[in-house]
Amino acid sequence: MKNIRNFCIIAHIDHGKSTLADRLLDATATVTDREKKEQLLDSMDLERERGITIKSHAIQMEYTYQGEKYILNLIDTPGHVDFSYEVSRSIAACEGALLVVDAAQSIQAQTISNLYLALENDLEIIPVLNKVDLPSANPEEVTDDIVDLLGCSPDEVIPASAKTGIGIEEILKAVIERIPAPKGNPDEPLQALIFDSVYNPFRGVETYFRVLNGEIRKGQNIKFMATGKNYGADEVGTLKLKQQPKQVIKTGDVGYLITGIKDAREVKVGDTITDAQTPTTNMIEGFEDVKPMVFAGIYPVDTEDYEELRTSMEKLQLNDASLVFQPESSAALGFGFRCGFLGMLHLEIIQERLEREFDMTVITTVPNVSYHAYTNKNPDEVVLVNNPSDLPEPSTLNRVEEPYIKATIITKSEFVGNVMSLCIEKRGEITNQTYLTTERVELSFDMPLAEIVFDFYDRLKTVSRGYASFDYAPIGMRESHLVKVDVLLNANTVDALSALLHRDNAYDIGKRMCEKLKELIPRQQFDIPIQAAIGAKIIARETVKALRKDVTAKCYGGDISRKRKLLEKQKKGKKRMRAVGNVEIPQEAFMAVLKLND
Repeated sequence: MKNIRNFCIIAHIDHGKSTLADRLLDATATVTDREKKEQLLDSMDLERERGITIKSHAIQMEYTYQGEKYILNLIDTPGHVDFSYEVSRSIAACEGALLVVDAAQSIQAQTISNLYLALENDLEIIPVLNKVDLPSANPEEVTDDIVDLLGCSPDEVIPASAKTGIGIEEILKAVIERIPAPKGNPDEPLQALIFDSVYNPFRGVETYFRVLNGEIRKGQNIKFMATGKNYGADEVGTLKLKQQPKQVIKTGDVGYLITGIKDAREVKVGDTITDAQTPTTNMIEGFEDVKPMVFAGIYPVDTEDYEELRTSMEKLQLNDASLVFQPESSAALGFGFRCGFLGMLHLEIIQERLEREFDMTVITTVPNVSYHAYTNKNPDEVVLVNNPSDLPEPSTLNRVEEPYIKATIITKSEFVGNVMSLCIEKRGEITNQTYLTTERVELSFDMPLAEIVFDFYDRLKTVSRGYASFDYAPIGMRESHLVKVDVLLNANTVDALSALLHRDNAYDIGKRMCEKLKELIPRQQFDIPIQAAIGAKIIARETVKALRKDVTAKCYGGDISRKRKLLEKQKKGKKRMRAVGNVEIPQEAFMAVLKLND
């Protein structure tokens, strides 16, 4: 046990975590030349295409240092704020963390929030200054920033370049010398923490765990404490690049377990595995339940695929524990699910993974957040509003509260004005402004979560030329003046396009929604009125004009009344059509509402 080290790599987006993991794998000869490729641990096509890490990846390396063999269990984590739940789970399975900071970009908001996560779990932090080979790097200045942040000495910061391989040996040496060996008692009953799982169509659920006490053997009878069910350990092993079966995984080590479970709901991330005959008495404290920030409906395009969609979602939830969903139905779209996500990128990735990995074509409704409504009848009783259609009637409504967040934005001082005006436009109130250095400013705002859901992050990057970094934490509910804006097509309400908006923005957004839908809805044989309404009051209207056949083409010459007769006949037909006509809404229309500023 004294030769095992468990550590993860944490950093802001694009600070070089995955590349550093590649170099560590090269240095420990874990991968052969044939297997080498860029971002080796990013196994999903999506990750490779976008150049981001979505899933944390565990891998075991072996390294000889001063004549002794060490086992290093590394977890590479995502950097984006939407996947911070992955990071918190990785941190719980480790004793130390490499905090990577880009020498050209210095400390960013996500660096700080990931660092706090690690410190809460008492991890040993090893600061690594990456990309020192870049011409734009400022190693001295950034080292001072790291020293200020961590309170360490400048000698403890390791200068490195994951691209060229500078400093990799020093990092491995620091991992072995500074990170403590795992604690645990091999003689106690088995106690292992599940920190991740994947669904394999041939072998069922593969569970990734870390043994805290005791050991787990192949063929052992084991028990999952959250569900109370017993299974046989068909195969256990360690996570190399490919899985390596072993006879036993001992205290302090990380491995995988296959029990042949086919039902995705039986495995819970954060659960404790123990021996079925001599179970441990105390469960490990799991991870805190994830708090979804953004809610959206996901519906199958064909209603018959509903059960298939449910199975796909359950398998996906195994691999991404931060996804939460429950069944709901909509008048316009039939049966589907109300899903909670950690942010807009998370929503986008889930939608793409459903399409790629499970061949499910889905329709996503307009995302929104969860509100608290209070009625005049019971002013103290909370009505949870996850969907605009759950909002009580305006006549019975006492007040509505919406979730607020504390947003921390770190940017260059020249962009402070732009960032402030963007936040104030989004109903934010500035609470603090601190100059970290003469160049870099930290701004704190209290903002409604609903305002940052749609395009805030993209616009923040635009106004700051990519230099602003953003992190947020929920601070509770506050009363707000909200109204429900409905969209009516051909006088029928489309519940999937309804939105809860602040009264000041309702007219403007309603008008823009109508204009956007007019572009996207294909023309029919009849006029389609598109209206935005608050209650019974119409606040905006656009019309998609009908496609018209020239019925008067055969009349040349003669009396005008002949033409008029044909036109009147056509008009009657259009009227009848409009009464029974059904308007098909393309998928782009649901998502276009998010991009009203384009």
